Amino acid sequence: MKLEKFSVGCGDRFGMEAEAQLEAFRNINDDGIYVVPVWNKSYREHQTIGTNPDSVKAAVEKAVKNTGWKLPWHVDADHINFNTAELFIKSSDFFTLDVAGSIGAPADAAFVNDFIRKHNNLIDKEIHINGLGKPLFIDLEYARRITEKYLPAAQEAGKIYRLIREKKKDFIAEVSMDETSTPQQPAELLLILAMIASEGIPAQTIAPKFSGRFNKGVEYAGNINDFEREFEADVLIIDYAVKEFGLPENLKLSIHSGSDKFSIYPVINRIIKKHNAGLHLKTAGTTWLEEIIGLAEAGGSGLVLAKDIYREAYKRKDELCAPYSDVIDIKEDRLPAPDIVDSWDSVAFVKTLRHNSTEKLYNADFRQLIHVGYKIAAEKGPEYINALSEHRKFIAENTAFNLYERHMKPLFL
Repeated sequence: MKLEKFSVGCGDRFGMEAEAQLEAFRNINDDGIYVVPVWNKSYREHQTIGTNPDSVKAAVEKAVKNTGWKLPWHVDADHINFNTAELFIKSSDFFTLDVAGSIGAPADAAFVNDFIRKHNNLIDKEIHINGLGKPLFIDLEYARRITEKYLPAAQEAGKIYRLIREKKKDFIAEVSMDETSTPQQPAELLLILAMIASEGIPAQTIAPKFSGRFNKGVEYAGNINDFEREFEADVLIIDYAVKEFGLPENLKLSIHSGSDKFSIYPVINRIIKKHNAGLHLKTAGTTWLEEIIGLAEAGGSGLVLAKDIYREAYKRKDELCAPYSDVIDIKEDRLPAPDIVDSWDSVAFVKTLRHNSTEKLYNADFRQLIHVGYKIAAEKGPEYINALSEHRKFIAENTAFNLYERHMKPLFL
């Protein structure tokens, strides 16, 4: 199975927005840019909401039938590990192999020595990569240090890949290496890709670590020039690694927590066009936020429900934030008290939540807390699901507009 050149991972936590999301993909395809949807939902999200992997595929199949969608689509078993992979095998055709827990784990010296011996052609010599500027030079000490850090993670990815391969013939593999403390340098990524190839993983996307913060649902926080240098270098390294290590020719970068990073979208757009490169962007919980915006915009019972969710999230902030501590940055003193929020009308609530940096009322801390507060909605069960149906017009319009106008157009047009 081959992943298309451009793809966007569209989270849909409650399985109600696939039709609206498909409208966004239809719009970008009508613009002449072929982008395919990949519905991603992690084991953690399923546990929090009380759903199962089969529910994602079922929701998408229903939307595909209702809308007459004829182009490819995929379902991503997001951030799986060896213990959770089998739960997704029936319903998914895209598997994000999450091996963050193995980065920096003790490495077997024999395996490290074997890897270095097999890739001796990369060590103690200049590696010329078109467009990179100066050649790479990897000395033995550096090669050993990087191999010791990442080889256990690559081996774990191989273990997960082979488990899936035993039970499923065709699928797409992504390797996630972004959950580490520092961004990978070009030589580091080159060695990581060599390790992935050595494990026999035909990875079609790789998620490296970039500098700056990729907090959930809010703007990129970092130096855009640094990101641009890293992103372009990674594109060039991938192109070299595909030829050097026999990795799939469509191997491309994947950007995790990529939603709402509006300041770097022009950079990404320019570089993928310059190098004719592919891209996979994961939009995480952006759709869930558009549901809350739609409820608030509808007014009446929808606005009451949105306020109620915020009040409970405010009360349970520490519990809700704990699983996402590495990808949120909430300043508690900037969170409005629930009693204040209760006094807002629809316009005030929506302007505070919707990500618009030119809007004076916009509050990124408020937005991040609601982002991690989807557990509250899940606990409301039918009340929340029925509200999504009742206020479908507002929610669908916000979902489609956000995905198409604010994400895909800046990235690909």
